[in-house]
Amino acid sequence: MKQKDLKDTLGDKIFYAIIEVFLVLVTLVILYPLYFVIIASISDPDAVLSGKVILYPVQITFSGYAKIMERQDVWRGYLNTIIYTALTVILSLVVTIPAGWALSRKTLLGRKTFMIYFIIPMFFGGGLIPFYNVMSSLRLNNTMWAVILPSILSVWNLFMTKAFFQSSINSSLIEAAKIDGAGQFRIFFSIVIPLSKAIIATMALYYGVGQWNSYFNAMIFLRDESMYPLQLVLKEILIATESTVGGSGETILEQYRLANQIKYISVIVSSLPILMLYPFVQKYFAQGIMIGSLKN
Repeated sequence: MKQKDLKDTLGDKIFYAIIEVFLVLVTLVILYPLYFVIIASISDPDAVLSGKVILYPVQITFSGYAKIMERQDVWRGYLNTIIYTALTVILSLVVTIPAGWALSRKTLLGRKTFMIYFIIPMFFGGGLIPFYNVMSSLRLNNTMWAVILPSILSVWNLFMTKAFFQSSINSSLIEAAKIDGAGQFRIFFSIVIPLSKAIIATMALYYGVGQWNSYFNAMIFLRDESMYPLQLVLKEILIATESTVGGSGETILEQYRLANQIKYISVIVSSLPILMLYPFVQKYFAQGIMIGSLKN
């Protein structure tokens, strides 16, 4: 005899309704700023400045996008950022995944010492001047490696990877592989890696987004403008647009209008590739976050 399904009481229905309304409001609060940036980027700058752009674009114009896209430095910045991001993701995965797997093994010699070694930099840093001196002594200034190398390992990501391996890779599976004669490299590449798609996708997204949005190291170490990443190029364009010096023939008001529009366009131009990439890794990303947050 089948057990009758329990029906929601009136109190349950009221509770669910309140939760749904709350979640809808939170969603609107989160999505509206992004929506406003989009409509403001295609609206007339005067309408944006006067507060007429609230729910829909006013006097749609793509002149700001045209001015951005016709600049060669923007496309060069895109190419540089893609190169920096791709190399950072590849090198980060090469470092983080094996290190996370090693730290997750209780049989690792000196495991506690390594843990302390990685934890200390999370709380203490040498500061900007020693960091700059180290990069200078290694002759990395004004090279792409000054942007890439400092970003290839995040201790937080390393510990998340370690937690993932501890919670998702069954020890009995590893023991069975050892009994069959598999060595450490065979176990890692034939068993661990195929079972780690979720954390690999999560780490790739974390490192990719971090490098894509990064500009500080490039601003400190790069002097050649042809090596600037996209974020730094857009920053320079915005500063140049806001400046009233240069004899461009535009009035202060015209420059202010253009700067206001480019401010919104820069957000769209720099964020669009990441927003387009996220749906393809969303499934693995959510799985990696949930499993990696648990620890046995």
